[in-house]
Amino acid sequence: MAEQLPFELPVRPALGREDFFVSSANAAAVGLIDGDARWPGGKLALAGPEASGKTHLAHVWADRVDGVVVAADHLARLNIPTLAGARHVAVEDVPRIAGQRKEEAALFHLHNLLLGDGGRLLFTGRDAPTRWSIRLPDLRSRLVGTTLVTLELPDDALLAALLRKQFHDRQLDPSQKLIDYIVPRMTRSGAEARRLVHLMDRLSLNERRPLSTGLARRALQMADPSRQGYTEDPEG
Repeated sequence: MAEQLPFELPVRPALGREDFFVSSANAAAVGLIDGDARWPGGKLALAGPEASGKTHLAHVWADRVDGVVVAADHLARLNIPTLAGARHVAVEDVPRIAGQRKEEAALFHLHNLLLGDGGRLLFTGRDAPTRWSIRLPDLRSRLVGTTLVTLELPDDALLAALLRKQFHDRQLDPSQKLIDYIVPRMTRSGAEARRLVHLMDRLSLNERRPLSTGLARRALQMADPSRQGYTEDPEG
């Protein structure tokens, strides 16, 4: 019988600098975010897989410099000269506007206004700008020429920190034993950390059970059915 899982309340992620864990997987990106005076041409492209920390770092930077974070697909609705007046702008998920004429034109206008006035511009996307399918030639050439920094796959320390953050965003307090159980068994990605905590939270709420390695084992199996034959569990 399929498991009946409850309706989930919205989760509000913590996006402060103190909530961002630095490890070898993201140290280079953090160094450039903290040192935006060194961005060649005043701009930087931040790339990384889903849930790798791009949004978090964009907000960390914007908070530090009193800047603005906007989604690329909202640009056509905004007053670009007013936005450029912020002087520090992070544009998220730039690949999403590929082929959208108005949004691409708005980003090109923002690029020229902001950088022409000595501002700073941060772009984010899952891949490098060379793989963004931007059609406006002048915009594409400017994006491809942007310095790139990449968030790498998380190491064990970062995976543990990502799990803790996802639990804390849901007001849950996992034990160190639970974190130590999950880390070596999970797929090494921030997206997997988010998915596993989401599943564990739903299972815990539905069954009115506290967090445990047993719940973690089931969440791992739900996230990846190939784990169904895996039975090792400290709780028996």
